[in-house]
Amino acid sequence: MPTTSAPPAVSAPKYLRRGKVKEVYEVSPTELEFRFTNDISVFDKHIPSEIPHKGETLARTAAHWFDVCSRLGVPHHFLGLAGPTAMRVRRVRVVPQPRTLGPHPKDYLVPLELIVRYYLAGSMWDRVKAGKVSATELGFPGGKKLEYGMPLPEPHFEVTTKLEPVDRLLPIPEALELAALDRGQLDAIRETILKVDRAMQEEIGPRGLLHVDGKKEFGVAADGTLLVVDTFGTADEDRFWDKDAYERGRQVDFSKEFVRQHYRQTGYYDRLLKARADRTEEPAIPPLPPLLVDEVSRLYTTVFERLTGEPFAPTPR
Repeated sequence: MPTTSAPPAVSAPKYLRRGKVKEVYEVSPTELEFRFTNDISVFDKHIPSEIPHKGETLARTAAHWFDVCSRLGVPHHFLGLAGPTAMRVRRVRVVPQPRTLGPHPKDYLVPLELIVRYYLAGSMWDRVKAGKVSATELGFPGGKKLEYGMPLPEPHFEVTTKLEPVDRLLPIPEALELAALDRGQLDAIRETILKVDRAMQEEIGPRGLLHVDGKKEFGVAADGTLLVVDTFGTADEDRFWDKDAYERGRQVDFSKEFVRQHYRQTGYYDRLLKARADRTEEPAIPPLPPLLVDEVSRLYTTVFERLTGEPFAPTPR
């Protein structure tokens, strides 16, 4: 279990809002509580299925990686676990337009998702197949034949929106303007992500995993310090592959990509993309088949064990 001690109990945190997979409660003006549900989402759509034990694996995995941040000296907002599916965090303000806070805003959530990719997979592969990304844009020589799963010559950094209904890629100048950051701050965020990711790979490599890509979020503290916030390094935010299988030429996913592929294979993803392109009503996402729910639950507990090195046993209620 994480070494960070749990914060003292308080009475009746106040419900604030619900995200895709977690509920947010106010503990005090400076502290929040995240409660992780067994819900699951893909493509910015909430799936009407519950995945047993998912919430607990996410909370405990996130706590594990925040402990790693502490050992690395990386500032973050994590204060401690408050139960098997809950964690307490330092609060930052959610402000859709941070520049309204003044010329040098502080104490706010950076409204961006910061993504670093190490292998060619996921939505980046979709863009490559569609001709939207070239080999040279990924750091390869011009004319290089791109194949799914190949390692990228250098980490590929990209930025998307955070507070919009559907995430969209942003050019760096637009990201800086939207988030009220300067280039030095964005470079510092990138270097922090690479530092944390190196530590993650060093830890999970001996347990037979490769870190393929992942997203992180940041806040600016009241003193201007950049903080790692929300959660990262779980099967929801990051993509992991089995190392032995990869060396034999196969990509075996240990991430939510397993669920995404189900909806690609059934044709739902294509229908969703068409609706978004046409700006028509998006099709409702169907629930997962019961057998797949069981398989996804086993996936989350397996990922927890291989990421943290701890056996998973549900905490008694």
